[in-house]
Amino acid sequence: MICETIEDFADALPPMRALAGLDFGEKTIGVAVSDSFLSVATPLETIRRKKFGIDAARILDIANDRALGGLILGLPRNMDGSEGPRCQSTRAFARNLTKLTDLPISFWDERLSTVAAERALLEADTTRKRRAEVIDHVAAGYILQGVLDRLGHMRQGL
Repeated sequence: MICETIEDFADALPPMRALAGLDFGEKTIGVAVSDSFLSVATPLETIRRKKFGIDAARILDIANDRALGGLILGLPRNMDGSEGPRCQSTRAFARNLTKLTDLPISFWDERLSTVAAERALLEADTTRKRRAEVIDHVAAGYILQGVLDRLGHMRQGL
């Protein structure tokens, strides 16, 4: 089930189940997961993209292994907020994924998440090689943390 708003996504989530955040690139998919209290996002791994079926199987393996309650896909909007080909590709991936799982799926604006991840890694004095290895799943962590913060504000009635 695709939830177009975070409010609908929140309503569809089972209690006390972690979430995964996904950062889709042309060659990789960064994966981050939350705790079951939906408070902290942790970068997990980077999947090298192959074919939809192989990529989806790995994502669903992670979802099953960690008993996840939902998936957040980073939506790579243009800086003016419009949606280009990369957004269409992400939405198509989500539509195809709904045929394989009942988990609720939603989107989160990922503009500048990779920039923020790169900054954090530079501040941590990470080598260029290591940054290249981890940037995608660190960016997924930023995407997921944005959703977790929003869900937390919703629970507090803010």
